[in-house]
Amino acid sequence: MVGMRRGRRRGTRTRRSRGAALLTAAVAVSLAAAGCTAGPGHEDDGRAPEPERSPSAAPASGPVLAVKVDNVREARPQTGLEAADVVYAEPVEAGLSRLMAIYATELPASVGPVRSARESDLELLGQFDGPVLAFSGAQSKLLPLIDKAPLRAEPPGEDSDAYVRAGDRQAPHNLYLRPGELLQEPSGAGALTTGFTYGKAPAGGRAESTHTVRYPSASFTFTWSGSRDRWLVSMDGSPARTADGGRLAPATVVVQHVKVRESEFRDFRGSNSPYVESVGSGEAEVLRDGRAYEATWKRGAAADGTTFTTGDGKPLNFAEGQVWVVFAGTS
Repeated sequence: MVGMRRGRRRGTRTRRSRGAALLTAAVAVSLAAAGCTAGPGHEDDGRAPEPERSPSAAPASGPVLAVKVDNVREARPQTGLEAADVVYAEPVEAGLSRLMAIYATELPASVGPVRSARESDLELLGQFDGPVLAFSGAQSKLLPLIDKAPLRAEPPGEDSDAYVRAGDRQAPHNLYLRPGELLQEPSGAGALTTGFTYGKAPAGGRAESTHTVRYPSASFTFTWSGSRDRWLVSMDGSPARTADGGRLAPATVVVQHVKVRESEFRDFRGSNSPYVESVGSGEAEVLRDGRAYEATWKRGAAADGTTFTTGDGKPLNFAEGQVWVVFAGTS
């Protein structure tokens, strides 16, 4: 973004790990200029596919970076989502949506806008080994739970330059993270302990050119691009753009049907914060290669990844590349 200035840092930094000592910040990374071109375009814009990221590559050298990303219209186009290995979409207050971007194989110069954490994020992040969670705040009653969770919490604070504010956007949609201030380098594909498997597509499935998931006040549509071998993302009826005007385009999309219940927390307007139960089992649709596959998901405990299987119980492989997981309620 243009006109960046350093933002005030709120809260204190907490550091936790379940394994080896976590990487500390040692280099400053320049904030990428984030253009705001987001005009209408053809569903297939002809751009080359993004570099593929293979989760079966090198072992992990550190934790994943998880960033809570704003997803209302005022926050778009977001910065840095195209570099994430996994993007989780979750329901929040008032029927809206928010994103959690997971980075293991690449650290972009900038990610944002960064927004607040939710209770169900802690359960979701339990699958990773000492993840770094970047977020802009949380309910005061939730902060002790974040402090006790097996993760390294990195909200804005007074002791680093990891966060900056964009001068051309209004708060609270103007806070951006510089990942290089939190991790020296990407941790590697081995840090992606999601339970996902990648490889050849299963037999069967059905041809699917477009798939839409609706929340009460938000929607996600994924349209297959044969020329790119990717699903082009639209959100709330508009093409989802990168900061430089490209399209967000994952290789695999998972619509995971979960129990969504009320949590013990409410926002400042009094709206209840939904709790997404990512531990358990249920149904899912997996979109890859222009086809949709019915699947069963299972996650036995918060420390486990999530497995997806076909009707005959075999692992349902994802396509190599970025994965979007959209949490949807059970019908």
